Amino acid sequence: MENGACVVFARDMSTPEPHNSRRIVFTGKQEVVIEPFDVGAPGKGEVIVKTHCSLMSTGTENIVFNRLFDPGTHWDNWVKYPFYPGYSSVGTVEAVGNEVSALKAGDRVGFRAGHRSHARVEAKSCYLIPEGLPFEQAVWFALTKITFHGAHVAGYQLGDSVLVIGAGPIGQMSVRWARASGVASIIVVDTVPDRMELAKAGGATETITLPIDQARDAVLKAGDGKLPRVIIDSTGNAAVFSAALGLAATYGKVVIMGDTGRPAQQVLTSDVITRGLTIVGAHDGHNTDEWNESTITKLFFNLAASGRFSLEGLNSHVFKPADCAEAYAVANKSRATTMGIVFEWANH
Repeated sequence: MENGACVVFARDMSTPEPHNSRRIVFTGKQEVVIEPFDVGAPGKGEVIVKTHCSLMSTGTENIVFNRLFDPGTHWDNWVKYPFYPGYSSVGTVEAVGNEVSALKAGDRVGFRAGHRSHARVEAKSCYLIPEGLPFEQAVWFALTKITFHGAHVAGYQLGDSVLVIGAGPIGQMSVRWARASGVASIIVVDTVPDRMELAKAGGATETITLPIDQARDAVLKAGDGKLPRVIIDSTGNAAVFSAALGLAATYGKVVIMGDTGRPAQQVLTSDVITRGLTIVGAHDGHNTDEWNESTITKLFFNLAASGRFSLEGLNSHVFKPADCAEAYAVANKSRATTMGIVFEWANH
């Protein structure tokens, strides 16, 4: 056991099923298996999609896998067993139901579903992937959608300044949205040096490899003596919150992107009152008529396909679904060495 995680072993529960469909399931705390299931036939307005690959949301899925949350939190109310992890998949439409006209068999789409070989989903919840954008890059669409909400509430202005705390998947996507928004100073702080080249490729202007509570002097130096107007806390680490408040400029804004399972440990400081800070949370469900699953995903796909949203090198690990136990062991024991952990369903 290391850092509260344990190595688990998947058992193959497969029996012949239509499509030979399989999915990953948490059967209990730190227990993961792959099981067969019947995806069924597409109903009215639905399609069947054959998954090419799905992206692990390491922050969310590690919290769920290890039950790293307090009783009574929304996590506690949400996580019931069996629990089917995952929410970012890409693949090819295999069949369409009645009254589906916008999609046809063979279309490449992104869709929200758990880690599974086939999915039956509403056609309106599938998003066409532009020609030339590889599945392995398009699979990031759900994380980019979540982090768009962080960029939106940040209210970026041309020439703005931001500090992104954490250079994991959420932090990397936050860097890229800041760049796309015209932010001039994008400072990234993380304790893992290997993550910094990816942050620079995504648009970071300065990187600082220090614990956040030791980074103030380096942040000031990177900002020519000024603290950044916006702080993005992407970590999901409750202990980071107090340090984040101390690094925002007067009348600045702190955006909480990482959803901690232990919110009672996030402690306010006097910076909120004495320097007039704004604290705002951003989450997957914060959709509006203007910015929602469809509009954000289409924007991301267009930016990525045109090369204006760098995704090269972000996938650090690729696993076969049958090796799901190993995948979650790596995500738990070697988090600092991981970025995008992908399950490859094609031909499995």
